[in-house]
Amino acid sequence: MSIPRLTGHPLPTTMPDNRLTWAFDPNRAALLIHDMQRYFLGFYADGFPRLVDNVARLRALGLPTVYTAQPPRQSAERRGLLTDRWGPGLQSDEEIVSALAPREGDEVLTKHRYSAFFGTDLRGWLASRGLDQLVICGVYAHIGVTATALDAFSADVKPFVVADAVGDFSADDHAAAMRHLAATCAVVTTVDGLSSGPTLAEVRRQVLALLDEPADDDENLIDAGLDSVRVMGLIETWRAAGHDVGFADLAADPTIIGFHSRLVSA
Repeated sequence: MSIPRLTGHPLPTTMPDNRLTWAFDPNRAALLIHDMQRYFLGFYADGFPRLVDNVARLRALGLPTVYTAQPPRQSAERRGLLTDRWGPGLQSDEEIVSALAPREGDEVLTKHRYSAFFGTDLRGWLASRGLDQLVICGVYAHIGVTATALDAFSADVKPFVVADAVGDFSADDHAAAMRHLAATCAVVTTVDGLSSGPTLAEVRRQVLALLDEPADDDENLIDAGLDSVRVMGLIETWRAAGHDVGFADLAADPTIIGFHSRLVSA
């Protein structure tokens, strides 16, 4: 009835054929870290360190971040049919694993069912920030991750499920879940697929080093004193790192967020 003992399975390097062709836009996306609690990771004999490391890499994208966490010691009435399938659920170890602990400004949603949308304000949280893409990672792929991606799709939020940052009961369960998601409601991708450019923090550091005064991420950098000579210097640096950007690309949205978005998509 309960979750079985698990072994950290290989994470995929090849993706199923996606039926959807959405392009990831970091300015429109949030990161959902799904149920990465000590209780759920504790079923893996080794704690699944590679999964934890890959989720941590997604944090480096600098996206607005929301967590789900199930509370301990829920009544059978509160858990509903989950009790019939999984028993009483977690009684302790409800904390997010320490390597992924929420930071200031992150949102933590209490979740009582499979989907992160069910009985929470996730849809409102996204809408209030003007976000319509959701990068999903965590556990377990064929259960809560799938339910959340399907509900995101139904809410007109585009889900991006990160295959090598999602764990499951087995490699077979994982592969079946990724095929189903790619065929029905999500873009299935990888950490590297979303991380081809520098992180928002790296772009911020490079830009602020050229300014006499600090600037906010959404502040017009021309007004903040970033002249064309300094922009060309940034372009040379980023081209040397393999990013195909030009002056017109950056001038279209002369903000730190705009520069980062262009570099990620370059």
